[in-house]
Amino acid sequence: MHRFFLLSFVAVTATLSACSTTKQTPDTSIKTSSVVEPEGRKPAPAGNDATPDFAGPHHLSGRILEVSSLADLKLQDKEVILSFDDGPIPGRTDKVLTILDQFGVKGAFMMVGEMAGMHPALARKVAMDGNTIGSHTYDHANLGSLSFDAAMAEVIKGQLAVTKATGSDVSFFRFPYLSESHRLRAAVAMRQMVVMDVDIDSKDYFATTPVSVTQRTIDQLHKRGHGIILMHDIHKRTAKMLPTLLSRLEAEGYKVVTLRFKKTPAPTNLVASANLVMTR
Repeated sequence: MHRFFLLSFVAVTATLSACSTTKQTPDTSIKTSSVVEPEGRKPAPAGNDATPDFAGPHHLSGRILEVSSLADLKLQDKEVILSFDDGPIPGRTDKVLTILDQFGVKGAFMMVGEMAGMHPALARKVAMDGNTIGSHTYDHANLGSLSFDAAMAEVIKGQLAVTKATGSDVSFFRFPYLSESHRLRAAVAMRQMVVMDVDIDSKDYFATTPVSVTQRTIDQLHKRGHGIILMHDIHKRTAKMLPTLLSRLEAEGYKVVTLRFKKTPAPTNLVASANLVMTR
């Protein structure tokens, strides 16, 4: 418990801001367990933050894509994957879940192990709703700044924590700050987890308006045509912008792909190759 009181605002900002090095001001409202409101606290009254009702027939849901490795994660034109990092957190993740359900689509939630352990009921709901479950280390450590052994300890601890909280297999992983190495990627693959890269960064962690986040995401998508969209379910603006973003995607003929992990025996040559990388 004493570590919660030792965290300073500066440390919080450095620990769990965005996966980006740009100089724009990141949102530091929710960053680690030390500043997250505990479950059971009376929620804020409905008002401007109330989730709008977009219930009705939608045609945004696309195919289910089964993958056993990164090589299988191939999207066609006008296909997107909605990914959400850093949660779960009450009052925010649940709003994202409601919106996804209203549009009939699923997301990929890369959970921080510490957060999942603090809010296991919400973490389990994410899984029970049929979303893809991944891990994002235990406490959002920058693995690139750690030794290989310390980095893998973070990966494993996070995977176990998310598995325990959700009751589901954790088969996807995203590097915090996208800070990685070939050796770490090989080691993660050896644990039968697929690394989730980022094609389109919504930058919803910047203290900008939901409208700006939506337009930035759409602009990048127009240039690329398809891809994995990075968002964060810990920010209020993400839930606020999500209905508009999904409506835009639907109107423009995009489809949201649901990821599933397909277990297959690792080929002998892949195991040998990974072991070679890990021992270098």
